[in-house]
Amino acid sequence: MDYKNAGVDIEAGYKSVELMKKYVQETMRPEVLGGIGGFSGAFSLDKIKQMEKPTLVSGTDGVGTKIKLAFLMDKHDTVGIDCVAMCVNDIACAGGEPLFFLDYIACGKNEPEKIATIVKGVAEGCKQCGAALIGGETAEHPGLMPEDEYDLAGFAVGVVDEKNLITGKDLKAGDMLIGIASSGVHSNGFSLVRKVFEMTKESLDTYYDVLGKTLGEALIEPTRIYVRALKEIKDAGVTVKACSHITGGGFYENIPRMLPDGVKAVVKKDSYEVPAIFKLLQEKGGIEEQMMYNTYNMGLGMIVAVDAADVDKTMKAIAAAGEKCYVVGDIQDGQKGVALC
Repeated sequence: MDYKNAGVDIEAGYKSVELMKKYVQETMRPEVLGGIGGFSGAFSLDKIKQMEKPTLVSGTDGVGTKIKLAFLMDKHDTVGIDCVAMCVNDIACAGGEPLFFLDYIACGKNEPEKIATIVKGVAEGCKQCGAALIGGETAEHPGLMPEDEYDLAGFAVGVVDEKNLITGKDLKAGDMLIGIASSGVHSNGFSLVRKVFEMTKESLDTYYDVLGKTLGEALIEPTRIYVRALKEIKDAGVTVKACSHITGGGFYENIPRMLPDGVKAVVKKDSYEVPAIFKLLQEKGGIEEQMMYNTYNMGLGMIVAVDAADVDKTMKAIAAAGEKCYVVGDIQDGQKGVALC
């Protein structure tokens, strides 16, 4: 009897590391010390000494049950982007610059090529936000997970000068809300998605004219990463007063998180076109509109609040980052919360 016969293939683990090295290397920043394979990742803090009060911001998350689509479609190169996005978008909401990322993959059986493909997606997400992939873990769990399944989670650390933290404390009536377009469902609400649509290869391969693609292609579209957009806004000289990453809980849970007491956010539903995937989901599932806005991003992955005088500069900065955006509402005096009209 040995470890391999017990279900854990150490050699497969070594091969996974070798296959993923080239993807990890592409994410390196000058601050990274050492290489892949150590017991920990080392990151120099010399550069942040230039800040008056450097403040670390962090985020951790996973991909949720969206990962089931990866299994069914046998497509594993984009869920890593989702994992990075869910972490670094939260950091960007605080005004932070993501510095480094670590991933954790738990699998029933280590298939080196599949693991490397997952990490390829993680590395792509890191490249999109400028973070270094400085470490990770692949854990083989025979008997705990099916051999052909895995779960993916991650952790990111960023930095911001304390004076540039986005807190919402200066938000006032008259400030404007700008929504940045999502790429679709992103990585939230898939437990409901899987109840509405039959999760079979045939169903996911079905082409819908309204989507312009198959259902599976629309659903597995990776989460947008908004780090560059927030940086462009800052570089344009605009102060983002408040910011909300629209994730699980949709509009009703996430928008109030960026508000101080005494003001409310008013969002106009007709200020932009809700993507077809949400309309199809609502129609097929017979889901009430309020539940849709309480579960999904409905086409807006990030909402920022800026002074009315900065709207044009903000929208130009977002466009320069390659993102679509819309003026979707404003801030008004009232009880803390969000109103959709």
